[in-house]
Amino acid sequence: MKNVLVIGGAGYIGSHVVKLLSETKNFKPVIYDNLSKGHKEVSEILNVPLIVGDLGDKDLLKKVFEEYKIDVVMHFAAFIEVGESVSNPGKYYENNVGKVINLLNQMNESNIKNFVFSSTAATFGEPKEEKINELHPQNPINPYGMSKLMVEKILADFDKAYDFKSVILRYFNAAGADMDGLLGESHSPESHLIPLVLSAASHKRDNIKIFGTDYETFDGTCIRDYIHVYDLAKAHILAMEKMIEENTSLNYNLGNGTGYSVREIIETVKKVSNEEFKVVETDRRAGDPAILIADPEKINKETTYKAEYSLEDIVKSAWTWENNKKY
Repeated sequence: MKNVLVIGGAGYIGSHVVKLLSETKNFKPVIYDNLSKGHKEVSEILNVPLIVGDLGDKDLLKKVFEEYKIDVVMHFAAFIEVGESVSNPGKYYENNVGKVINLLNQMNESNIKNFVFSSTAATFGEPKEEKINELHPQNPINPYGMSKLMVEKILADFDKAYDFKSVILRYFNAAGADMDGLLGESHSPESHLIPLVLSAASHKRDNIKIFGTDYETFDGTCIRDYIHVYDLAKAHILAMEKMIEENTSLNYNLGNGTGYSVREIIETVKKVSNEEFKVVETDRRAGDPAILIADPEKINKETTYKAEYSLEDIVKSAWTWENNKKY
């Protein structure tokens, strides 16, 4: 049995990973979250310990590492809004880099040498290929992506210097909700497409906007790779097991390997919800590439991982959550 400290475990992706960990025989999760974005209800729903604390508090981290005999740390506590990172980069570098360095240094001092890091496709910048694999050049075009890439570089240095092993997992678009209806996406403000469209379907917002309808895609709208949050959670655990068993550092791109357009998302929501709502077509946003799709071949080959859930599954689970939110 390994004790896993899940930083940001009361947030969207972290909470689903905590649930899956708690259902395994090999891992026992503990949530560490400052609740700036997370929800304390997650701890109560899952019956998992919650430590309310900040990554800047080295004394508390040290105490938690000792008290709970932590073996592995998983990190889901980054700020993720691209636009805000451009307007307020200091906030992003402090939280997404500075506080992570604090965490890694305390882990090293406490002789905890296994780390799972939630990274992002934003480290790649403008895509050179339609499907992005792990060898794609990393040239981020915003401070959010740069902050994640900085941590990736730091982890490589920690491995060389301290024999500190890590898994870097780069997501494209996490979506959906827990199939049991216990957990889901609850951001404030919300910026992700699927929950925004669902909010229009439930008439909590007046319309949904399509930013650009003249892209060189089959229907003129942007295409993105959406992966169910449960598939993401499963990938984290499989990659963590591989890191521990082989005592090696790993990095993987996570996605379905299939792209869906903005129009397809909207039509799928209409089908699942059986609701009509207003769709407004407007100009492109700066910096939105036409197509962004993950190439998950590496993790598919090196582990038993394979994304299970379709776009319709993703939308159905998210629609159920939209209508029965617990927080």
